[in-house]
Order: sequence, then C-alpha cells, then structure tokens
Amino acid sequence: MLQLQPQNLLVEEAISQAFAPDYTPVFLDRIITDFDFTTYHLSTPESKTKLLLSISIKCWNDLVNYGVKELLNSKYSKYPFIQQTQPEYGYDYSLYIDVEQATFSNEDEKQQLIAELSLLKRNCFAAPFLQAFQRYEVLSKEQPVDPNNLYGEDSPNNSNEQVLQLHYRDMESIYIKPSNDRVTVIFSTIFQDDTDKIFSKVFLQEFSDARKRSIQKAPQVINSHQEIPLEIKHLEAANTHNKTYITFVLFPRHLSTEDVKWNSITHIQLFRSYFHYHIKIVKCYLHQRMRFRVNSFTKILNRARRDVDDEEHRSERKTASGRRFEMRA
Repeated sequence: MLQLQPQNLLVEEAISQAFAPDYTPVFLDRIITDFDFTTYHLSTPESKTKLLLSISIKCWNDLVNYGVKELLNSKYSKYPFIQQTQPEYGYDYSLYIDVEQATFSNEDEKQQLIAELSLLKRNCFAAPFLQAFQRYEVLSKEQPVDPNNLYGEDSPNNSNEQVLQLHYRDMESIYIKPSNDRVTVIFSTIFQDDTDKIFSKVFLQEFSDARKRSIQKAPQVINSHQEIPLEIKHLEAANTHNKTYITFVLFPRHLSTEDVKWNSITHIQLFRSYFHYHIKIVKCYLHQRMRFRVNSFTKILNRARRDVDDEEHRSERKTASGRRFEMRA
C-alpha cells in the first residue's frame, strides 16, 4: 500500500530552496492545504530574505491545553535565526525565519531543520501523545504490570484515568488514554456511504491478519462500528448511527525510546488520512475496472452484430415464433 508522507512536501521544497547556496530571493505568498484541512501560509511579508511560516489547525485549542506551544518553542528556539512571533491573522502559530542569518555547521544540521519545519503539523499533534506517554511512564512505576493479566485487560486502577481528546474534524475525534501497561489511541470517524463501511472492515481486517502472519510487534488494531469502546463510553454519549471506532493499543515496546516514541506518533497521527485515502483509491480502482469491462463487453456485442442493408431489412419479416418469410411484391 502507498504510505502517505508525514511531512508537507511543498513546504519542504520551498524551505530547501530558501536554504540553498545559489538561492535567488523572491517574494512568496503560498497557501497550502493538507489532507485534514490543515492550512499553511508561506510568505515574505517584509523582505525577500525573511520567511513567515504560519499554520492553522482545526483542533488548535485542544492542542494548547496539552502544551503544544511549549513543545514547539523547545523544537525551534535552539535556532537563533528563527523567532516565534505573534500568529498571523487567521492562523494559530507562526515562525519568522531570517534566511540571511541562517548558518549551519554541516549539511546534516540543515537537513534536520528542513525536516523539522516540514513536520510542523506532526510536531503540533505530538503534544497530547507525549503527555500521554509521560503519564504512562508514571503509572508503570506506580502500578507494576500484573503477571497474571494474560489477556491484557486494563487494570481497574486505570479506569478513572483522564482521556485526552482532540476534536480534529467535525464530529470526529482522537482519544488517547494512558495506562500502566499501554497507551490506547481511539479514532472516531464517519462514513457517509454504506459501501465505505464494507471497505473499511476489509481494510482493517488486513491490519489484524498482517499482525498475525509476520508483524507480531505491530500495535493491536480493533474495529467497532456503532459500539462505543469502554474507554470513551462516557465521552461519546451523542453517538451517531454511522460512526466507526478504530482502536490502536500501543504496548511498552512502542514507547521504549525517544526515537521509537516519535516514530509511533509520526505514523499514528496520519492514520485517518491514510485510512480514508485508501478507501477512495480502492473505489476508484473498482470503477476503473468496471468501465474497462463494460467497454470490453460493448466491443464483443458490436462484433457479433450482423450487418443488414436497408433493402434487406425492409423485405425480411419474422413470425412470432421466429420463422422468417419474405414479402413479395
């Protein structure tokens, strides 16, 4: 399957050109919209050598509650030529980049900064996940894992643990719940078409089958339609009939090191776009095959059609049983 890239390629390309040695400064005013309606604005409001990168996210207010500003400041404050300014009008967060003052000790440092700027959305969504991971580490020390818990049921002591919520789309949310032995991530999504629900079941079943066959270290994936998971039963009272819940269970092996944590965040925050993208691609492929088959049948019927001239067609008649007779003058 095609894997969507976590970074915004247009932002990455523009920043790479700005940091290139042979770059000729130009005025920029680009508005870029991502899969989940996240909007970027890359512009040069003052001069050609000063870039302003702004981002607008639908669930920004939720992210602020989980420390997104502090996380972004820690990510970009180590670069003296990047300043966190007052957000641009209509956007939630802005970075002011002075290209003339940009200096790098080596090429790897420059590529790392380009990657961090193109992953601005990922860094924003990482705030609640990192908070949940920190809470998991505290709970794992306070409540050691029960060796008799063979089936991985959630401990009763974790039932009152806070569930972090991200309302990232209209009527769709991400729920993150830390426990002493795992971090549970639940996506709620809506399918307007009944056929999409069928495709989603087949698609998610492949996740489970792949985990059984060859990728035992992958997170556990649970799909439930209409039935609200117990972790968020008290939060999804106003459930709709066409809402589906996809649960990911991140175990300690997915949170072992900082690099592993960021890798888990990078992949899981992109799941909703990845999920619906592949459903639409499958439908496009099936429609394409159907059109191709119809065209093939049409060609066969055209080849089987008997050519009859007008004079013969007028003189030829058939009875009700299909017998032919000729009309004589």
